[in-house]
Amino acid sequence: MTFDRELDVKGLNCPLPILRTKKALATMETGQILRVQATDPGSVKDFQAFARQTGNDLLSSTETDQVFEFYFRRK
Repeated sequence: MTFDRELDVKGLNCPLPILRTKKALATMETGQILRVQATDPGSVKDFQAFARQTGNDLLSSTETDQVFEFYFRRK
């Protein structure tokens, strides 16, 4: 998937991945795609809830070798 910006929050635990994602999305234009890479297993549920609460679209959520990858579309 193509993306406009990338955010690496590997090694960080809740709430830092969410806070940094929120900050990154705030600097982006409507419709742009943010790719986030995280290692916190709790980030899967956290980012699902984040998307519901903020209205940003969680387009994809995958896990490879204990790295979770999320794609958000800025609302």
